[in-house]
Amino acid sequence: MKLICKKANLLNGVQIVSKAVPGKTTMPILECILIDASKGEIKLTANDMELGIETKIDGDILEKGIIALDAKIFLEIVRKLPDNMITIETDSNLNVVITCEKAKFNIVGKSGEDFSYLPEIEKDNSVVISQFTLKEVIRQTIFSIADNENNKLMTGELFEIENNNMKVVSLDGHRISLRNIELKDNYDHIKVVVPGKTLNEISKILIGEADKDVVIYFTDKHILFEFDETVVLSRLIEGEYFKIEQMLSTDYETKMIINKKEFLNCIDRATLLVKEGEKKPIIINVTDEDVELKINSTIGSMNENIDIVKEGKDIMIGFNPKFLIDSLKVIDDEEINIYMVNPKAPCIIRDDHNSYLYLILPVNFTVSN
Repeated sequence: MKLICKKANLLNGVQIVSKAVPGKTTMPILECILIDASKGEIKLTANDMELGIETKIDGDILEKGIIALDAKIFLEIVRKLPDNMITIETDSNLNVVITCEKAKFNIVGKSGEDFSYLPEIEKDNSVVISQFTLKEVIRQTIFSIADNENNKLMTGELFEIENNNMKVVSLDGHRISLRNIELKDNYDHIKVVVPGKTLNEISKILIGEADKDVVIYFTDKHILFEFDETVVLSRLIEGEYFKIEQMLSTDYETKMIINKKEFLNCIDRATLLVKEGEKKPIIINVTDEDVELKINSTIGSMNENIDIVKEGKDIMIGFNPKFLIDSLKVIDDEEINIYMVNPKAPCIIRDDHNSYLYLILPVNFTVSN
């Protein structure tokens, strides 16, 4: 095999597929990136058997061929080569020569025949969404998936499509994030749970342009994302996702309309007094004209008042400040509506159009003078 391509093209391709290279594996071939130039195009592939990524790059194929290279070494070599044309050449003994200007690397590759290609899946069930929307939806929900494996379903996100609506849900036992997206077309009912790792990696790859689309294909076991010159294939998480509808009650005793930026900045300031690992709630005391936010810790205390519009009863309720900050950061509205029932029941932040909803469980607190 012999091919020539620009460093920028090669580096971008290697960085994209590297996201599917496993950190630890008992199969050395999975630590490799496959370069396939056997069919008139240069295709790079990585696959950890749960997540696979394939991308095409521009370049000239002087001799067709296929080789697998250690992903870590290959990425570092390409990253540190001069910004010029790179030549990759292999011989029959799997020796690989990578040259750029006066730099020349000799490394040993592995046979491409041993590599695990991405499985072929049927492309019957598909949905089209803009890159911008998908990237935004992931950003606005991914923070509330669980980071441990105790409950596999909590490490993924529900994607449910019905007619022209796509609902995306994540939860970790303390909070729920929900986004509703209006699609351009109507689709049959689809309900799958996508691993959070897959969505994280996709959001890093997506440029996020509004006028570029992603085509998403669904099967019983897999989800496939196609965009630009890249394909991302992932296994789905099996099992029935949590029934959250009964938790998302529209009943409330108190409604607070507040400036999002003021609210977020105030909570952010309050967390200056919380040491890492220390669990100190932020106490929210809602009265007629304003809300008082206060926090007490081993470092000191803080309180601040913000003007609000209130409906219903006064309430004093405590929250983990991080959970509030995570949700507020991804809401773009200038003003937000917060609905509360009592100090033991979750609060719900949602807009009037039902495009987003964030549910956060309160925490117990003691009031100190």
